[in-house]
Amino acid sequence: MMNPVRKSRRGFLSDRVNKRFLSFAIVILFFCLLGLGGLYPEKNDKQLKKEVKKTVNKKRGDEKMDTTKWLSEDEGKYLLGMARETIKNRLFNLEKPGIDRKDTPEIFQKRLGTFVTINIEGNLRGCIGHIIPRETLIEGIKENAINAAFRDPRFPPLTKEEFDRIDIEISILTSPKGLSYTDDKDLLKKLKAGIHGLIIKKGPCEATFLPQVWEQLPNKEEFLSHLCLKAGLSADSWKTEKLQVSTYQVQAFEEEK
Repeated sequence: MMNPVRKSRRGFLSDRVNKRFLSFAIVILFFCLLGLGGLYPEKNDKQLKKEVKKTVNKKRGDEKMDTTKWLSEDEGKYLLGMARETIKNRLFNLEKPGIDRKDTPEIFQKRLGTFVTINIEGNLRGCIGHIIPRETLIEGIKENAINAAFRDPRFPPLTKEEFDRIDIEISILTSPKGLSYTDDKDLLKKLKAGIHGLIIKKGPCEATFLPQVWEQLPNKEEFLSHLCLKAGLSADSWKTEKLQVSTYQVQAFEEEK
């Protein structure tokens, strides 16, 4: 017959082994779960969106537009990245890398009108550009990125807290062409909604709307009235006065929202 004391001792040892095994199993399980967490880490949603954000290429032109001046998807994406990097460098006082002209596509050295538009959650946060080119395409994008972010008189300078929320759009313009018209009805007839960017001028008063503005003002009459107000004219000036009118078209690239 087995000694009761020995049996009790064996049972005690067995319980200790079971407890140790259970503790070991719990530790292993914990590290397994931790490892799974490593495979699927919680990331900053805003940063992730910026890293994977795609580029949308919008060719806002008609069949008469010179398509040889259109940029490729990769070229547009590069310029968008340059605009974002330029704003970030200025905002966070980072070192500004120089541009090696030898490594940039030839089209970036052409003199083309450019605009840079900044939006936050679908609302305009800044938009400035040059209709008549004063510098190369790539330098124009860089300069107008700074202007749109920090020098648009309609808005305060962009803040660090806003940077991760912005969406950037760049526009490359064709050369403006004068639009002759006889009266307001003829102007409405010749104006192409959704395609024409428009410049109006009367003495010292001048203003422009990019073709993208048609998305907010699809009605021709409203489009012209708002543009007149922007120029500092009365809303019905396009009806009552003879304005100097020019049109242009654009190729636009924007960060996908």
